[in-house]
Amino acid sequence: METPDNKACCDKLKQTFKTLSEAELKNLADHEPARSYKKGTLIYSEGDRMKGCYFIYSGAVKVFQTGREGKEQIIKFEKEGDFFGFRSVILKEKACTSVEVLSDTVLGFMPEQVVLELIRNNPAFAYELMQIACKELGESNRSIRDIAQKSVKKRLAEILLMLAADFGVEKDGTLRLSISREDLGNFAGTATETIIRLLSEYKNEGLVESKGRKIKLLDTGKLKKVAGY
Repeated sequence: METPDNKACCDKLKQTFKTLSEAELKNLADHEPARSYKKGTLIYSEGDRMKGCYFIYSGAVKVFQTGREGKEQIIKFEKEGDFFGFRSVILKEKACTSVEVLSDTVLGFMPEQVVLELIRNNPAFAYELMQIACKELGESNRSIRDIAQKSVKKRLAEILLMLAADFGVEKDGTLRLSISREDLGNFAGTATETIIRLLSEYKNEGLVESKGRKIKLLDTGKLKKVAGY
């Protein structure tokens, strides 16, 4: 994969961090060159000492925790323009999640001291991080509510619509993010077999078509009704 040059990195960072000056953006981009990571690469694991944060220039990753029996619970998916790992850096704690690359991805690494210096010296940047953290908290609260109150069929419909909104779809309605049945189950909080059965039901109802990791949304209106929107 091609990695962006310094100017392209600054342009991408500016889309997320609108309050940073050109000098601050360049400082972030200069510290460590953007690197490409292949699908399946583990960026860090639960319990690792966090030495900095990561910015996604392109691609996608999954953020998850592992239960006692080794089963994953996916917390969220991160996409181009997202920033992750900063919570552990700010709190100076070990990573509470693991992050794995879902598709070939380009990441920028932001050292701990650089991020903390920006937080101390740029209140507007600190406020932007607070907004990101509050948004993530809201999403976590909704996820907990949905697992407690919604059927798996409703949750799966909601997840497919969310993936379409966050990562986009091709002209024919196929999700741009290729995702395994296992990852869908780990995000919805159910077994892989249940996801396979529900996708088959969706297909019979004319809602989706699926082949391998590719899922095509055929009727988003009906999917919204299934999700309870």
